[in-house]
Amino acid sequence: MAETSNSKMDRNLALEAVRVSEAAALSASRLMGRGDEKAADQAAVDAMRQALNSLNIDGTVVIGEGERDEAPMLYIGEKVGTGQGPQIDIALDPLEGTTITAKGGANALAVLAMARAKQAEISDLVVCILDRPRHAELIAKVREAGARIMLIGDGDVSGVIATSEPETGIDIYMGSGGAPEGVLAAAALRCIGGQMQGRLLFRNDDERGRAHRLGITDLNRKYGLLDLAHGDVMFAATGVTNGSMLKGVRRVPGGAFTHSVVMRSKTGTVRYIEATHDFTRKQPFAPLGR
Repeated sequence: MAETSNSKMDRNLALEAVRVSEAAALSASRLMGRGDEKAADQAAVDAMRQALNSLNIDGTVVIGEGERDEAPMLYIGEKVGTGQGPQIDIALDPLEGTTITAKGGANALAVLAMARAKQAEISDLVVCILDRPRHAELIAKVREAGARIMLIGDGDVSGVIATSEPETGIDIYMGSGGAPEGVLAAAALRCIGGQMQGRLLFRNDDERGRAHRLGITDLNRKYGLLDLAHGDVMFAATGVTNGSMLKGVRRVPGGAFTHSVVMRSKTGTVRYIEATHDFTRKQPFAPLGR
């Protein structure tokens, strides 16, 4: 059967997404363990933006680093790409785990997304929860119900994706976190299978006002997986530090090794890619900001 031009384009775009996440991970890896969260995040943002702008797409950042007055680059609504090509909505987190990277911890990722029920006893379930004071009541209720808990220090997206991988032993992820991370996690679940429900939580009147300006009228609405990530979705992530899902960047003289994953909701295909980068033949990083 002949492959359609759209299928070829989607496949090529999925691989291009990996190159974008690789660029961000490589740049952020230079600052692993240096204790500077802002510098690590900025390095990832600069590299991801530069890589996105090399793609032949008419891209719009729909989930990014913040609104335009909060983020100079990769802000919500920013146009990326050459402007020549398909119109693409992009959700991204150039460095999911800034604290992890600054401390040299596990499960830091560079993440990009372009647009099963289980029968078990409660005592057999393992619930993954972000270890934060705000989750104290949730943790107590889960334990009271009889389920087991795996607490993680950081890495919301990795925690959600782990629910779809049997070898992790994690059955469900619960808790509150960043809205961008929620959308990226939903994009991954669209590709590999799973369900997700969530509501927006507002910390103050400014955030409620922002929601109204964006056209959100029901502030208590429950969002499902297709609300958070609809249409044909592509998801790519590259490990910055070693984690349960991906190995981190390993730097060697004159180059580096990366470990990435790319997924497509259209086919359900998941590819893990181990790449060798030769910096004598290509520009290794975006310049670090001063």
